[in-house]
Amino acid sequence: MPADLHALAAFAHRHPRLLVLTGAGCSTDSGIPDYRDAQGQWKRAPPMTFQAFTGDERARQRYWARSLIGWRVMSAARPGPAHQALARLEAAGHVELLLTQNVDGLHGAAGSRRVIDLHGRIDTVVCLACHTRLPRTDWQALLHARNPGWHRHQAATAPDGDADLDGLDFSTFQVPACPRCGTGMLKPDVVFFGENVPRERVDAAMAALQRADALLVAGSSLMVYSGYRFAQAFAAAGKPIAAINLGRTRADDMLALKVTQPVGEVLPSMARLLAAQG
Repeated sequence: MPADLHALAAFAHRHPRLLVLTGAGCSTDSGIPDYRDAQGQWKRAPPMTFQAFTGDERARQRYWARSLIGWRVMSAARPGPAHQALARLEAAGHVELLLTQNVDGLHGAAGSRRVIDLHGRIDTVVCLACHTRLPRTDWQALLHARNPGWHRHQAATAPDGDADLDGLDFSTFQVPACPRCGTGMLKPDVVFFGENVPRERVDAAMAALQRADALLVAGSSLMVYSGYRFAQAFAAAGKPIAAINLGRTRADDMLALKVTQPVGEVLPSMARLLAAQG
């Protein structure tokens, strides 16, 4: 670990403008489970797709019933050591942009300012008809009002506000229409599988790539193309890539440096070492 840490700090010194790409490993210390194992394989059934959510009323009922329970964990989550360390690194001038695949908003809560939420934010819901956006807390109150007593169910925590709530009759769960237009379907303001990342986010990240000296991947396997494409772009531009991740990544053959340790341990140590070195 000390040799890896010094190599990582040296990497940051040689490349003072880092684009940092983060994944679920940054939020596990905050009590939010990740999706994949050390080999990059799913630990559970893949997440909801956009096509299932919009095309299947039963799938939508099941999603919101589980999410009503799972939101308790998401709303209570607080920034962990990885989030806090990255905020300190940005304040010290080491981060050109933080590009996160997470939807929990914890980088911003920790104090990072140059953040693109690549996959959106789960603390907001959006109407697919009139495009009204509502705070998730307001939507949660509507779900509770239409489904009294449902909140008493207990379930194990799952990634990104989901909960392992099974064996119930979800057909009785009532999902309100948009309170603004009265008919529209509400979904979390996040990019589901089967959706495209909004073009403006990709363009802003690619513009930051031009300014950055190197890419640092933190807590991501890069198995999802929306994140992996940035590793491909850095490699194509001849810019180096370092990664901190417990398991394999899709970009292992592109890496100049890899630290196979928890990001919640490595990033704070790296930030302290860089601060001590001035």
